[in-house]
Amino acid sequence: MSEAIPAAIRDQKYISLTTYRKNGAAVPTPVWFGEEAGKLYVMTRSDMGKTKRIRNNPQVRVAPCTIRGKVTGPEFVASARILPPAEHAHARQTINRKYWMARLPLIWWRTDTYVELTFP
Repeated sequence: MSEAIPAAIRDQKYISLTTYRKNGAAVPTPVWFGEEAGKLYVMTRSDMGKTKRIRNNPQVRVAPCTIRGKVTGPEFVASARILPPAEHAHARQTINRKYWMARLPLIWWRTDTYVELTFP
Protein backbone atom coordinates (compact mmCIF):
# COMPACT_ATOMS: atom_id res chain seq x y z
CA MET A 1 0.00 0.00 0.00
CA SER A 2 1.41 3.37 -0.96
CA GLU A 3 1.51 6.33 1.36
CA ALA A 4 -0.27 9.60 0.86
CA ILE A 5 1.03 12.33 -1.42
CA PRO A 6 3.87 14.20 0.33
CA ALA A 7 2.75 17.50 1.86
CA ALA A 8 5.28 19.48 -0.21
CA ILE A 9 3.59 18.22 -3.41
CA ARG A 10 -0.06 18.49 -2.38
CA ASP A 11 -1.94 21.44 -3.86
CA GLN A 12 1.02 22.70 -5.91
CA LYS A 13 0.31 24.06 -9.37
CA TYR A 14 3.21 22.30 -11.14
CA ILE A 15 5.56 19.43 -10.43
CA SER A 16 8.91 18.58 -11.89
CA LEU A 17 8.71 14.99 -13.14
CA THR A 18 12.21 13.58 -13.51
CA THR A 19 12.52 10.53 -15.74
CA TYR A 20 15.68 8.66 -16.70
CA ARG A 21 17.26 7.88 -20.05
CA LYS A 22 18.68 4.44 -20.75
CA ASN A 23 22.16 5.80 -19.97
CA GLY A 24 20.93 6.97 -16.54
CA ALA A 25 20.79 10.70 -17.33
CA ALA A 26 17.98 12.49 -15.48
CA VAL A 27 15.50 14.54 -17.53
CA PRO A 28 13.25 16.88 -15.50
CA THR A 29 10.01 18.14 -17.06
CA PRO A 30 7.47 20.54 -15.48
CA VAL A 31 3.95 19.09 -15.75
CA TRP A 32 0.38 19.61 -14.62
CA PHE A 33 -1.01 16.91 -12.38
CA GLY A 34 -4.19 15.73 -10.74
CA GLU A 35 -4.23 14.19 -7.30
CA GLU A 36 -6.55 11.69 -5.67
CA ALA A 37 -6.37 8.85 -3.15
CA GLY A 38 -2.63 9.17 -2.57
CA LYS A 39 -1.77 9.11 -6.28
CA LEU A 40 -0.82 11.73 -8.85
CA TYR A 41 -1.99 11.68 -12.47
CA VAL A 42 -0.16 13.29 -15.40
CA MET A 43 -1.35 13.64 -19.01
CA THR A 44 0.97 13.49 -21.99
CA ARG A 45 1.31 12.03 -25.48
CA SER A 46 2.54 8.56 -26.35
CA ASP A 47 5.25 9.96 -28.63
CA MET A 48 6.80 12.25 -26.00
CA GLY A 49 10.20 11.51 -24.51
CA LYS A 50 8.94 11.21 -20.95
CA THR A 51 6.50 8.48 -21.99
CA LYS A 52 9.24 6.51 -23.71
CA ARG A 53 11.54 6.91 -20.70
CA ILE A 54 8.81 5.75 -18.29
CA ARG A 55 8.26 2.64 -20.42
CA ASN A 56 11.96 1.83 -20.01
CA ASN A 57 12.26 2.79 -16.33
CA PRO A 58 9.19 3.43 -14.12
CA GLN A 59 11.30 4.91 -11.30
CA VAL A 60 10.90 8.71 -11.26
CA ARG A 61 11.41 11.67 -8.95
CA VAL A 62 8.83 14.35 -8.26
CA ALA A 63 9.30 17.84 -6.80
CA PRO A 64 7.24 21.03 -6.64
CA CYS A 65 8.34 23.56 -9.27
CA THR A 66 7.51 26.71 -11.19
CA ILE A 67 5.97 26.78 -14.66
CA ARG A 68 9.51 26.91 -16.09
CA GLY A 69 10.66 23.90 -14.09
CA LYS A 70 12.66 25.59 -11.31
CA VAL A 71 12.40 23.19 -8.37
CA THR A 72 10.99 24.95 -5.29
CA GLY A 73 10.97 22.14 -2.74
CA PRO A 74 12.19 18.67 -1.84
CA GLU A 75 12.28 15.79 -4.33
CA PHE A 76 10.47 12.52 -3.71
CA VAL A 77 10.99 9.10 -5.23
CA ALA A 78 7.91 7.73 -7.00
CA SER A 79 6.91 4.93 -9.31
CA ALA A 80 5.19 5.68 -12.64
CA ARG A 81 2.66 3.50 -14.41
CA ILE A 82 1.28 4.19 -17.88
CA LEU A 83 -2.46 3.71 -17.55
CA PRO A 84 -4.50 1.48 -19.86
CA PRO A 85 -7.26 3.27 -21.85
CA ALA A 86 -9.93 2.00 -19.43
CA GLU A 87 -8.43 4.19 -16.68
CA HIS A 88 -7.93 7.36 -18.77
CA ALA A 89 -11.30 8.94 -17.87
CA HIS A 90 -10.60 8.89 -14.14
CA ALA A 91 -7.12 10.36 -14.57
CA ARG A 92 -8.49 13.04 -16.90
CA GLN A 93 -11.15 14.01 -14.35
CA THR A 94 -8.54 14.61 -11.64
CA ILE A 95 -6.62 16.94 -13.96
CA ASN A 96 -9.75 18.72 -15.25
CA ARG A 97 -10.86 19.49 -11.68
CA LYS A 98 -7.59 21.30 -11.04
CA TYR A 99 -6.95 23.16 -14.33
CA TRP A 100 -9.70 24.89 -16.31
CA MET A 101 -7.48 24.99 -19.42
CA ALA A 102 -7.27 21.19 -19.37
CA ARG A 103 -10.98 21.16 -20.20
CA LEU A 104 -10.41 22.80 -23.60
CA PRO A 105 -10.49 19.93 -26.11
CA LEU A 106 -8.93 21.85 -28.99
CA ILE A 107 -5.71 22.38 -27.04
CA TRP A 108 -5.34 18.85 -25.66
CA TRP A 109 -6.83 16.73 -28.44
CA ARG A 110 -3.52 14.92 -29.03
CA THR A 111 -3.23 13.82 -25.40
CA ASP A 112 -3.50 10.05 -25.51
CA THR A 113 -1.47 8.85 -22.52
CA TYR A 114 -1.98 9.17 -18.78
CA VAL A 115 0.55 8.28 -16.12
CA GLU A 116 -0.16 7.37 -12.50
CA LEU A 117 2.50 8.22 -9.92
CA THR A 118 2.62 6.44 -6.58
CA PHE A 119 4.90 7.01 -3.62
CA PRO A 120 6.58 4.13 -1.77
